[in-house]
Amino acid sequence: VHLVESGGGLVQSGGSLRLSCAASGFTFSSVGITWVVSWYRQAPGKGRELVASISRSGGTTNYADSVKGRFTISRDNAKNTVFLQMNSLKPEDTAVYTCNARSNWGLDYWGQGTQVTVSS
Repeated sequence: VHLVESGGGLVQSGGSLRLSCAASGFTFSSVGITWVVSWYRQAPGKGRELVASISRSGGTTNYADSVKGRFTISRDNAKNTVFLQMNSLKPEDTAVYTCNARSNWGLDYWGQGTQVTVSS
């Protein structure tokens, strides 16, 4: 079972990045089990922050106040992948972004994280 993030990198302030979280070994849209997928981030010297989450169907999304209107979380169940589109990036968005999948059965999986660096 793996969650693999990709899409991080270095971008200038005001730029955009699209992160991907691909699952292997399990399926986000499995019948009988509900997966909520979230993106977290952790900046140097700070605690982990929930950035965005999305329900199984994609019909319910939640965002941290700091990213509302700039970030969009989406999922493609056919590709077993969740995306985080990040626009209007700011230096304070610099962090390691990590994908999490949590099920209603108590399963909890984490990716290895991807670095996002926004230069001013």
